[in-house]
Amino acid sequence: MRFDFIHCHGSGNDFPLIDARALSLSNAEWAAVARALADRTGPVGGDGLLLLVPGRGETAFGQRMFNPDGSEAETCLNGLRCTARAGFEATGLDHALVGLPKSDALAARVPDIAPGVVTIETRVTSIDDSPAGVGLTVGDEPFVDATIPGLASDRRFTALAMPNPHLVTFVETIDEAELVALGDWCEAAPALIPGRANVSFVTAGSAGLYVRTYERGVGLTDSCGSAMAASTVAAARTGRIGWGEDVVVRNRGGMVRARTERGADGVEAVAIAGNATFTHEGIAEVDLATGTLVSAAVTAKRSDEIDAWASLIAAL
Repeated sequence: MRFDFIHCHGSGNDFPLIDARALSLSNAEWAAVARALADRTGPVGGDGLLLLVPGRGETAFGQRMFNPDGSEAETCLNGLRCTARAGFEATGLDHALVGLPKSDALAARVPDIAPGVVTIETRVTSIDDSPAGVGLTVGDEPFVDATIPGLASDRRFTALAMPNPHLVTFVETIDEAELVALGDWCEAAPALIPGRANVSFVTAGSAGLYVRTYERGVGLTDSCGSAMAASTVAAARTGRIGWGEDVVVRNRGGMVRARTERGADGVEAVAIAGNATFTHEGIAEVDLATGTLVSAAVTAKRSDEIDAWASLIAAL
């Protein structure tokens, strides 16, 4: 089956994106397409597959995201900015409620964070801190800067679902070997967290937050938008930043501007503004029966957007 796609990235988190509003494939077929297209050893590659899908209820359109291993994620905030941009360009809107598999998110076109860097802000309110919501099988109360019994680490974590599950710990320096070891342990779906989890080691300082993440279904990644959001909420909950404070959040892939909110009713939200860069357009042929990529070709390159993002990264 032939697919037209846009290759895009949010903070360096890159994906092929398909407008699937008129396509009817099974979950197993989409999983096969994701494995074929997001294969880093292949001609397309990516941190997963994004789908622009029809909206439901009050949503203007929706997003689905499949990891390179074919599993489906509840959300992907770096990808959501790209999907929102594609949805805006398809519908003529500049803000919308976007449907996700287990929640909705507000998205809006906002002033560019740098010249030529198309910027989208997403706002997430579906934050669940209950152990069950995060997928933990221990505890009745939220884990906030606390050790988690049974976890293969004695560090203090804040556990949040955005709605995908995150374990966030603040460190003086990031030990990647330790992060990978814990991420691998969680990826094995232990009894403590059978649905697995994203794990982030975070440093906090005057320049903002720096996040390094082992992403569920992906592994050690240069960028994970929901991890940046979860880390910002965790920083506010632990007093490392103030509620309502604008903060720059960086990772190896780039940066976003984040702001946490806490209403009088106690409801928490986080807004993330960052790039939604389209690097090129392409065509791919996937054999759905075997889940293999038959062919792929670039049909148009967005050199202006590539250069604008490179200039921003060079200035960081």
